[in-house]
Amino acid sequence: MIKSGICFIISAPSGTGKSSLISSFLSTKWGFNARSSISYTTRSMRPGEKEGQHYYFISKKKFETMINKNIFLEYAVVFNNYYGTSRILIEKMLSEGNDVILDIDWQGARQIRNYFSHSISIFILPPSKLELYNRLKKRGQNTDLDIKHRIKKAVFEISHYKEYDYLIVNDNFTKAVSDLKSIIISHRLSLYYQKYNIDELIKSLCCIK
Repeated sequence: MIKSGICFIISAPSGTGKSSLISSFLSTKWGFNARSSISYTTRSMRPGEKEGQHYYFISKKKFETMINKNIFLEYAVVFNNYYGTSRILIEKMLSEGNDVILDIDWQGARQIRNYFSHSISIFILPPSKLELYNRLKKRGQNTDLDIKHRIKKAVFEISHYKEYDYLIVNDNFTKAVSDLKSIIISHRLSLYYQKYNIDELIKSLCCIK
């Protein structure tokens, strides 16, 4: 019998390093059977991104058609672009025993929690506003006006931190990756999941002959 996977929600303001943390975690043996969900978006592809690896890049018209067909588990508008998660894709991965890493914002996180009551949510924080500004500036993809707008939005996003189960400060990248591993490993070892994963062992140990 295949045990259902765990849904891990990871959110953070733009420029915090969330995507890099997730990629680093999944690239190690500590990733277990975890897989990252690939979202749909209407924004343009950035340098270095690949179709079907980072996102499924589609038109606004197609995205809205998918909304009307109730295909998305969650969706939101971020910086005037749609982002959404396929319901069928997530349910399939979880039913096959894979843990799923969802890279979504606080709006999507709310929707996911309502659908998967036992999901675990993690919020990534920058070490300071100045460092967040420097990281966004270093990207070279936004004007100063765009960066100021993103910083303002980041402040609003961070105000929702209390809705999450765990907080990680991405100051030292190596430590932040270690913190992420620790959270996922510890939840994997919790009673709620272990009692199903090792149910045969528990039965045999508790059996009195």
